[in-house]
Amino acid sequence: MRSYSLQELANQIGGAIRGNADVVVNSIAPLDKAAGEHLTFISNVKYRPYLSQAQAGILVVSPADVEFCADDANLIIVENPYVAYARLAQYMDSAPKAAVNIAPSAVISETVLLGQNVSIGANAVIEAGAVIGDNAVIGAGCFIGQNAKIGRNTQLWANVSIYHEVEIGEDCLVQSGAVIGSDGFGYANERGQWIKIPQTGRVIIGNRVEIGACTCIDRGALDDTVIEDNVIIDNLCQIAHNVHIGTGTAVAGGVIMAGSLTVGRYCQIGGASVINGHMEICDQAIVTGMSMVMRPIDKPGIYSSGIPLQPNKEWRKTAALTMDIDKMNKRLKAVEKKLAE
Repeated sequence: MRSYSLQELANQIGGAIRGNADVVVNSIAPLDKAAGEHLTFISNVKYRPYLSQAQAGILVVSPADVEFCADDANLIIVENPYVAYARLAQYMDSAPKAAVNIAPSAVISETVLLGQNVSIGANAVIEAGAVIGDNAVIGAGCFIGQNAKIGRNTQLWANVSIYHEVEIGEDCLVQSGAVIGSDGFGYANERGQWIKIPQTGRVIIGNRVEIGACTCIDRGALDDTVIEDNVIIDNLCQIAHNVHIGTGTAVAGGVIMAGSLTVGRYCQIGGASVINGHMEICDQAIVTGMSMVMRPIDKPGIYSSGIPLQPNKEWRKTAALTMDIDKMNKRLKAVEKKLAE
C-alpha cells in the first residue's frame, strides 16, 4: 500500500500546511474513525467539536476550522474541504481497473479501430466498425455494437451493453449493467395490435459523463438522445428516447424521464422522481426527491411534490381530505358568493 506525505497531498490541491510536512498516511477514513495512518476532512460545522479529539494523521480543514483543531494536529488548509477531499480521494484511489491488457477470450472484429493502450476484459465482444479511443478500458462481458465509438480514457465496467452507432465521449465512466442505445418505447396501434416502430436514432454522450449501474438510456426514434458534457446519472435510471440532458446536470437514482424531454444545464433531479415527456425543464432547476413533474419548468428554483411520510393514521386522514377537496372547493366558492352578495 502506497503512502502519501502531508506535503505531497497539499501540493496536489494547492493547500496550505500546518504541522509535520513529512507525516505520511495511506488511506482516507471518517473523522470519528480515522487513526494515525488516515487522512480525514470536515465539511460541516456541526462536527467541529470533534476536531480537537481527532486521531487522524492529516486533517483537511477550512481556515475557520483551524482554531478547533489540536495544536499538534497536521493540517491541510483549503477553502472547500469537501472538494479537496474529492480530489485527494481520486489521487489516492486504489480501485482496480475494469480490465488490464486484452484478454485472449475477447471477441474483436477485424475492422475495429483500437487506440493505444486499450484494455479489454474476458469475453467482451466488440463488433465491426467500432472505434475505441486511447487508454479506454472495456470490462469483462461488455458488448459494443457495430460502429459504436468509445472516447479516450473512458472506462466501462463489466457487462455494459453499448448498442450500434452509440457515441460516448472522453473520460467517461459507465458502471456495470448499464444499457446504452436500446430501443425506445415506440409503437403504433392498429385495431388492438401493437406495431413496432424501428428506432433509428442514436445516443450521443459527451465528455466526463458518469452513468450508474443498471441505468438504461434509449436511442432516439428518428433524432438522437443526447447527454451533454459533465452529466452524472445515478443507478437504475430510465432515460427514454430523444431525451436531451444539458451540461453539468445531476440525476439521482431511480429517476424516470419520458421521451422527448429536454432538461437544461446544471439541473439537479432528486431520486425516484418521474418526469413527463415532450416538455422542457430550464437551466438550474432543482427537483427534490420523489417528485412528479407533469408540466414544464421555466424558471430556476427548487420544486417539490408529493406528501411527506406520516404515521399511517394521520396519512389516512390526509388522503380522505384530499379526496374531498373538490367538494370543499365548491363549498368555499358558494360561501364567497354569498359574502359578495
